[in-house]
Amino acid sequence: MKAPVNKTCLIGPAIAREQFIAEHLFFYLVKGNMSGYYGGKNYALQSGEYGITHKNRLGRQNPAKESDEAEKIIFVFDEPFLRAFQEKQKIIAAPFRSEESFLRIPRNELINSFIHSLIPYYNERGEMDKAFFDVKREELLLILLQLQPELSGVFFDYGIPQKIDLEAFMNRNYRFNVSIDRFAYLTGRSLSAFKRDFYAIFNETPSRWLVRKRLEDAYFLIDKRSKKPSEIYIDLGFEALSHFSFAFKKLFGQTPTELSARKKNTNT
Repeated sequence: MKAPVNKTCLIGPAIAREQFIAEHLFFYLVKGNMSGYYGGKNYALQSGEYGITHKNRLGRQNPAKESDEAEKIIFVFDEPFLRAFQEKQKIIAAPFRSEESFLRIPRNELINSFIHSLIPYYNERGEMDKAFFDVKREELLLILLQLQPELSGVFFDYGIPQKIDLEAFMNRNYRFNVSIDRFAYLTGRSLSAFKRDFYAIFNETPSRWLVRKRLEDAYFLIDKRSKKPSEIYIDLGFEALSHFSFAFKKLFGQTPTELSARKKNTNT
């Protein structure tokens, strides 16, 4: 069966492939459909729609279906660029009160015209010359702030996460595949303080707790919801099916495939 085509034009510094959003990102979906899970909510974009993912949040993009062909443009608004832009434009950030991790921007002809204006800047490989990165990023940011001035409170907020309830945060977010360092940062702690507080609450190290919690969820989904191992391992924070299967067998004495087959035989 034909594999999905997922074309991405990234404009700005490279971003890490993880489920932690380190910088503000502007997504424009040129073609196809795209969905993701950000801040505890599911979001979906269709062709011609766009929005902003808020930095210092957890989120993941759902895998494309085999029949989908997606093409998107991503602008990375990193902090050094934003600080330089704010100084240049003499912008004073307005208060912004929203807990949304994905900010959907209403359709506007200014945005559509801007996206169309990018075409001449692509080279034969479909990439934009880095010499134009900042020029086009500044243009887009000016448009966004003209359309929604309150976004200045998003882009020009350089604060870091404050100390929060570690237990509640981890129980909400343990399925995200990010490092222990990221979890520590998002709960407003140093790595050593995070590990100390974590053990005091859960009586277990973060790494062992995360694996066990994810595998217990997997067992439930396979045994009670008849989910296939290949359908769930990514959403449970595992990067590879082989690693998921190895860890599952180590904890439960059988592979997820064996549990799935046994469950199927029991029901027939």
